Amino acid sequence: MPTAHRPIAPADLSPPDFYQYMIGAIAPRPIAFASTVSAEGKVNLSPYSFFNVMSMNPPILVFSATSRGRDNSEKDTLLNVREVPEVVINICDYALVEQLSLASAEYPTGVNEFAKAGLTEAAATQVRPPRVAECPVAFECVVEQIIALGDAPGHGNLIVCRVVQAHVREDILLDGRPGIDPLKFEAVSRLGGDWYSRLTPENLFKVGRPNQRLGIGFDELPAHIRHSDVLTGNHLAKLANVERAALPTPAQIEEIKAEPMVAYLLNKHRADATEQARQLTLLARQWLDENRVAEAWRVLLVGV
Repeated sequence: MPTAHRPIAPADLSPPDFYQYMIGAIAPRPIAFASTVSAEGKVNLSPYSFFNVMSMNPPILVFSATSRGRDNSEKDTLLNVREVPEVVINICDYALVEQLSLASAEYPTGVNEFAKAGLTEAAATQVRPPRVAECPVAFECVVEQIIALGDAPGHGNLIVCRVVQAHVREDILLDGRPGIDPLKFEAVSRLGGDWYSRLTPENLFKVGRPNQRLGIGFDELPAHIRHSDVLTGNHLAKLANVERAALPTPAQIEEIKAEPMVAYLLNKHRADATEQARQLTLLARQWLDENRVAEAWRVLLVGV
């Protein structure tokens, strides 16, 4: 049975308290390390975790600069992009996370956070704000829109940015095709409170996209598989993502019986059909965890 949920309505809490639930649940969040300039040419650098990509063509990034909760005043980033509608969205990796955090301090207007955080200004090619030389990725952007999302303290201001130039460090690029290698890019992201997360190779995994095939779906899984108390929703989804044409044939099911572990389980539990089926399902679960989906399908249909 699913664990009970607690209903929590925004109207029943103060905005700061409900905010804690949002930033704890909507995580990890990528971080826009935004560099801007004022009309007078004063540089500002600040991180924002209300950030993401929203369009491929045109290439659009958005981030939100919230007003201060204590007095509803606007942050320097927002003031700057109103005066000079350009921004460089720098992307940090783990090597820079402490400097990124330092730049989030509320220094007085006009203070250059590049200097405070020990970061290097590098001239952009298409916009006026500088990029962070140390960041592995930077997107030079023109600000297309600024959309106020309210007027109370803590309200967001959605800044819609069109990318006009990107800078990507050579050592994190994929070999032979466009893109960034996640095994080489230790991106950082925000959680709730003081917590961050770090992209590391041991935490990466692949999930086959359903648009690459038309799987049979949960509703067409055999009942003994669909209602198993051994297999999780993730296991069932892997099985359900298999095309009908790829389901095992009777000959393949018969052939899997000769696999050493399957043969051992069939022999060991031949006097107890229920336990035999359970042990075979446990083996299928192990194989699914190893992405041996075709073999898992076959062993799950042994004896059916």
